[in-house]
Amino acid sequence: MMTVVLLASLLIGVSLGILGGGGSILTVPILVYLAGQESKEAIATSLFVVGVTSMVGLVPHARAGRVRWRTGLLFGAVSMVGAYGGGRVAEYIPGTVLLIAFAVMMLATAAAMLRKPRKAAAPKPANTELPMTHIVVEGLVVGAVTGLVGSGGGFLVVPALALLGGLPMSVAVGTSLLVITMKSFSGLAGHLAGVHIDWNMALMVTAAAVVGSLVGSRFAGRIPQDTLRKAFGWFVVVMGVFVLSQQLDTAVWTNPLTWVGIGLAGVAALVWRTVAARRREPVAVAAEVRTREPSARP
Repeated sequence: MMTVVLLASLLIGVSLGILGGGGSILTVPILVYLAGQESKEAIATSLFVVGVTSMVGLVPHARAGRVRWRTGLLFGAVSMVGAYGGGRVAEYIPGTVLLIAFAVMMLATAAAMLRKPRKAAAPKPANTELPMTHIVVEGLVVGAVTGLVGSGGGFLVVPALALLGGLPMSVAVGTSLLVITMKSFSGLAGHLAGVHIDWNMALMVTAAAVVGSLVGSRFAGRIPQDTLRKAFGWFVVVMGVFVLSQQLDTAVWTNPLTWVGIGLAGVAALVWRTVAARRREPVAVAAEVRTREPSARP
């Protein structure tokens, strides 16, 4: 079984190296269902594994100039506050509730990955930094999620850096590893007060994940991102449904109110997406008009 755990751990690093996220989405289920750890121990161990793996994976991205240090350090510093707070709060929440929250996070992540990327309305200058307001809000929210359920939040950080900060996708991936490193260790600090970690297991899984991250970083940018993102997205859907099926009682699935709630959540998501798309239309049209206007002659 340990061999299976280590082979699966390679995928943690490959995901982080190529996509800048997804490591914790895999780590927690691997530790719970393959290594047999309790949910809280798995979440805390996940933060250590993802933190170290992200730190190692950051090096080749930094050498290639794919890290925006100012934005990453500011975002990471704010995220550390949320992650530490989330880790302390997690001590008082039942493990089953945390795993259910983690599964919901997996499904939300999968939805974001499978959604067609939004077309940028107008390119931003290469030296654009993420606005301070977005850094504080996004950092606290993503950090709190990290501390609570052990999710590094790479698939929340990368879109924030790419869409709000105007960073190229490759730079957003590299910068996200810096953010994930900082807030993962902060979240781990919040958990250590009430969780015992099997350090032998943590170090072995981390070593395998580090090897995977070095392999993944070498292929970053060489694999079609859309195809890879969709394939990984559907994999995360399957994993999320599996975790939910293991944690929720059969009576919950057979209760009509459960499906009513799922239906209402789906309708709300569809309405939100439609409204957001309509709000973006005027900006996109204006940008297209500007690009078609002939340049003024002196």
